Amino acid sequence: MSEPPRALLALRGIEKRYGGVSALAGVDLEVRAGEVVGLVGDNGAGKSTLVKVITGVVAADAGEIAFDGRRVRIHGPQDAAALGIAAVYQDLALCDNLDVVANLFLGREQRRGGPRGPLDSITMEQRSRALLDSLSVGGLDDVRREVGTMSGGQRQSVAITRALLGDARLVILDEPTAALGVVQTEQVLALVRRLRGRGLAVVLVSHNLADVFTVADRIAVIRLGQNAGTFPAETDRRQEVVAAITGAAHDLAPAGAPERGA
Repeated sequence: MSEPPRALLALRGIEKRYGGVSALAGVDLEVRAGEVVGLVGDNGAGKSTLVKVITGVVAADAGEIAFDGRRVRIHGPQDAAALGIAAVYQDLALCDNLDVVANLFLGREQRRGGPRGPLDSITMEQRSRALLDSLSVGGLDDVRREVGTMSGGQRQSVAITRALLGDARLVILDEPTAALGVVQTEQVLALVRRLRGRGLAVVLVSHNLADVFTVADRIAVIRLGQNAGTFPAETDRRQEVVAAITGAAHDLAPAGAPERGA
């Protein structure tokens, strides 16, 4: 049997403490290119802290991070961005009074004739249309429409698309379907599938197990700051995943244990 492809992102023994509180106690995680990994766990399990470590918002106290087979140190968000790691958080950080183009290029506007030149609105609009078309994002034909007038699904699509402008290789999505209706949720999940189809690695952080099982390839469970198992995203494994989240399972996988069902 052939070996699985090398992980694009590999975390080993990640630890993080806040004073006397251990938020992460030796967490491992692997994500491959062209794969969606669901990251699940109860509130306070350590998911958010792990995401902050990956994106450079906080530094791990111990452990190793490897990206594309090379050990790296992520000291801040700039380091993560330079590697090709992008995150879309639940609040989206969009400016409602700006249009799609302005939101996509916010903070990295293109200019003519150098950094002090006038905005190159035509190029930015063309790039916006091309990227949205390549992702088959529906309902955003008018890229000059203000984001504040859009549905939740459209806004989420804008935020995800913005993450790809920086040549992202790994995208972390924090609760991307929270508070969305059925139709909007399916639109966002379809976009996640297209990210996978483009060869990107995706970490999907969500409390909605139905969404995770729908789109993920594997599901990693974090409980009390530790690995509680990694499962194939197959419907008949749902009970095992729930048991790992709640601590009801008697055979939770220890940190570093092989994937169950592999």
